Amino acid sequence: MLDAYLSALGYMFGNPMTFVLILFSLLWGIAFGAVPGLTGIVGVALLIPFTFAFDPIEGMLLLGGVYVGATFGGAISAILFNTPGSPEAACTALDGYPMAQKGQAGKALGFALAASAIGGIVGTLALMFLTPPLAKLALTFGPSEYFALAVLGITAIASIGGGSVLKGLIAGLLGLAVATVGMDPLTGVARYTFGNMLLLTGIGFVPAIIGIFALSEVAHRYGQGMKKQEVITNVSTDLPSIREFIQTRITLLRSSFIGTVIGVLPGVGATTAAFISYSEAVRWSRNPKKFGTGTPDGIAAPECANSAAVGGSMIPLLALGIPGSATTAVMIGGLTIHGIIPGPMLVQNNADLVYSVFIGMMLANVVMLFFGLRAARYFAIILRVPYPVVGAAIVVLCVSGVFALNNNMVEVAVMLAFGAVGLLLKRVGFPVAAFIIGLVLGPIVEVSLRQGLILTDYDLWAFASRPITLTLLIISFASLLYGFWGQFRSTPPNDPPSDENAEPVRA
Repeated sequence: MLDAYLSALGYMFGNPMTFVLILFSLLWGIAFGAVPGLTGIVGVALLIPFTFAFDPIEGMLLLGGVYVGATFGGAISAILFNTPGSPEAACTALDGYPMAQKGQAGKALGFALAASAIGGIVGTLALMFLTPPLAKLALTFGPSEYFALAVLGITAIASIGGGSVLKGLIAGLLGLAVATVGMDPLTGVARYTFGNMLLLTGIGFVPAIIGIFALSEVAHRYGQGMKKQEVITNVSTDLPSIREFIQTRITLLRSSFIGTVIGVLPGVGATTAAFISYSEAVRWSRNPKKFGTGTPDGIAAPECANSAAVGGSMIPLLALGIPGSATTAVMIGGLTIHGIIPGPMLVQNNADLVYSVFIGMMLANVVMLFFGLRAARYFAIILRVPYPVVGAAIVVLCVSGVFALNNNMVEVAVMLAFGAVGLLLKRVGFPVAAFIIGLVLGPIVEVSLRQGLILTDYDLWAFASRPITLTLLIISFASLLYGFWGQFRSTPPNDPPSDENAEPVRA
């Protein structure tokens, strides 16, 4: 392990381009996080085609930096004009905006920046220490264990991702169905290609994710109409004093732990971590009434947790090949472009890549802490750019990036088709994240299930009764029951069920 870290350090400090990429990715990520509706998922998706110009390590450093920067960037618009730039920053607005209204916008941004850096560092440390042993454990997994793990990922996001549990589950199953397009992985028979030879290799993952996240979001924003809001831009970011750090130390420690643990759970992500951390901060506070009025703890809790979840969500991606969040599901495209399959063998066969990602994520959080002091006030200016201009630029990047992959207009058509699919899912209230994770996990579910049944001579009990498999399946079933029970309890007994189509669920 020490040799791998030394080799990664030699690569990082011997290649000045890595620092340029980290700085650029942070700028890109903060910008996409700061503009409401864009989010880090879109920022990562747009850059995937361009990682083809770099080696795999540089490409992953680029995408990882965007993930780190966008998670903090959402707090900028949340604090300055009460509109979260990304879903995970929704709780930050509860206390960040009231603090800004008191004339303490710089202080609020400073707390958000410091908490994000601390949470990110803790999450990255967990990534560094947990990924190698988890990958070694995964090497003992058979087909049944991988099938159960993939099922856990789908049921987790269906039951915890927000909105209707049934719709989340259906969206995940739709993603599984789309993943079956192409040649049968075991028999080589063409399926659902409708005679098109270009679909024999299946639906292109990169065009699909760019269409379903980036294009659909632009169309959705145009459909909703643009509203101008006043933005506070005359601010300077001030880090908290040592005394203020000490006052929030318990909140920071608790939120770092919550964010890391929730980030590791497949399919859950930073948004859930932020909400749970905020609610726990209120629960354990000596003065819970101060929350919502501009207290530092109300900013530190969600920002620390959602940044810790970034490192946590990378653990199942690198060690198991299972995305820990919607953003890491998109990041798989950056690996597949270079012919790299995430999973336990990645740590064995591409140790330089994995350990360089560890160091790069740590470096990105440290750089963001110092760079963000000056950057936050300038990134707020981006919010003044009319969205029609921003949307047009995103569409151009989508089309040019997808076409540049293979100089193939069919992939551009796939991207446009999935843009329409993503817009339809948003309109009817189906979570896009569940669909895309189902698409990612589809090959794992199908191949593992069929291989496992063949090995057990189609004995379902022998397939499902292996200890790890049975445990994961029980957890999956329990998470679904928990989701349905929570939804049942939240429905008023004397009122008709609310119309889920009235408010689309954002990924």
